[in-house]
Amino acid sequence: MTTSSKAAPKKRRRSPANKPVHEPLSFVDQFRGAAPYINAHRGRTFVITFSGTLIKENHFHPFLQDIALLHSLGVRLILVHGARPQIDDRLQDFNVESEIINGLRVTNDEVLLCVKESVGNIRIDLEGAFSTGLPNSPMSGANIRIASGNFVTARPLGVRGGIDYQHTGEVRRIDTAAIEKLLSGGFIVLLSPLGTSPTGEVFNLSSEDVATSAAIQLNADKMLSLIEGGELLDQKKRLLRQLTPDEAEKILNSRRKLPEQMARHLISAIHACRQGVPRTHILSSLQSGSLLQELFTRDGIGTMISADHYDEIRAATIEDIGGIIELIQPLEEEGILVTRSRELLEIEIDHFTVMERDGTIIGVIALYPYHDQKIAEIAGLAIHPQYQNSGRGEALLKHLEHRLNKDSSHPVERLFVLSTRTAHWFQEQGYDPAKLSDLPVERQQLYNYKRNSKVFMRTRNRA
Repeated sequence: MTTSSKAAPKKRRRSPANKPVHEPLSFVDQFRGAAPYINAHRGRTFVITFSGTLIKENHFHPFLQDIALLHSLGVRLILVHGARPQIDDRLQDFNVESEIINGLRVTNDEVLLCVKESVGNIRIDLEGAFSTGLPNSPMSGANIRIASGNFVTARPLGVRGGIDYQHTGEVRRIDTAAIEKLLSGGFIVLLSPLGTSPTGEVFNLSSEDVATSAAIQLNADKMLSLIEGGELLDQKKRLLRQLTPDEAEKILNSRRKLPEQMARHLISAIHACRQGVPRTHILSSLQSGSLLQELFTRDGIGTMISADHYDEIRAATIEDIGGIIELIQPLEEEGILVTRSRELLEIEIDHFTVMERDGTIIGVIALYPYHDQKIAEIAGLAIHPQYQNSGRGEALLKHLEHRLNKDSSHPVERLFVLSTRTAHWFQEQGYDPAKLSDLPVERQQLYNYKRNSKVFMRTRNRA
């Protein structure tokens, strides 16, 4: 479908004047493509949770570099770390038995000592890593301040299903005022999976609970979860890039068994989204740089759960002209679409509808009604090559149908389209071959016999 003595500084070699230096095109394109996201993310609040397993991996240091880069770009960051493998190691060192039931550790007195020691060590190591300015990295010398503290108030989980979880708890409250003050002061805030009660009792918490509660109570713009098995695939082993909370819940309730970690984080993402966090993301911690790819590319690398659909369909405006031209010009040059000048587009912009994805026009369609004859023409349908065969053309058609249904003052009973290359696709959408004489007379007079477009028509069933 369409659409001791100081050495003299070493001189840098320069190319001859007639041979200008060019940056690699792929880098330039990628950097330009990231610019809208750099601007969009500046000043936003992100909660990022990562497992204790990532901390033990070789690519944890590059992950810290990515965090430092986000911080330097003006993103307000709350980091929530896990500690399960570190706790397991400490329990083994002391020959302490521990049970994990329904994804939660039963925390007795001995286990709690190991939990506090493991979490404390991680917290100190993370603070130290950022305090060094990340030597031998792109962020070397950066003045990064990180703050941690008793920001999480917890309560006991109690007895559930006959199991007394003892010192295992759940988040009761996040000290949002203190965290906001630190974020405004340029700090990265570090939250650990520990909480205290008003009486001073310490509870072992899940990092998902801490991250979700922080994201909701701080009105975060995003919550991002990095997990070992961070790829949520459909039945054809394709990555599910975008889900609504309802769609994600259907996956959880289906017979398909998800890995425990994926299921826990998917539940957290759904809950956060339904409680006002606009977008939650689940991505793999096994791939170095996945965090940057998720945040600074149009389609990302993981699964996003959002309360609304990622692609916005709306009426076109004059500001969209440049994006529309960029989308349809290659199709005009191939003769697939009728050529329209910029001036004509500006005059007819009210007829156009666009599909926008993160500030980029990825789809366009036009509707030209002939109200006196209760008929309308579909024209100029184009989908960005990267998003073809993904149902977006059908979505644009359905949007126009919905808009027509709402306009009771000008009922349209038939739709027609003139096509040179996409005949089969329109027939799949319910359009039947028609004759030129079936069109309004004024449209017949504008017919371009050199293009020899085929006519297709569909009678609408009004809702």
